[in-house]
Amino acid sequence: MQKTTAAVPHNLIMENRKNLRVSGVKDIDSFTENRIVLSTVMGELVIKGDDLHIITLDAETGDFSMTGCVNSLSYNRHSVMDGPIKKLFR
Repeated sequence: MQKTTAAVPHNLIMENRKNLRVSGVKDIDSFTENRIVLSTVMGELVIKGDDLHIITLDAETGDFSMTGCVNSLSYNRHSVMDGPIKKLFR
């Protein structure tokens, strides 16, 4: 049996590598000016770049927006908080 994705849509819209909008965001796991880690309905999304700034995160709709110079976007199968670290925060 194949696992179905959540009913919440997950979209990425990037304009000129400077503005990024993401839907289906559950939470912001961590952020610095060079790295933002998001928990999304499709897994953990890591955004790397320079001068990254979070504009909004609407917790009700899951809409997230940011500005800065985006160098990479990558999905991780497991969250940074999985494993031994997760056990510490239970």
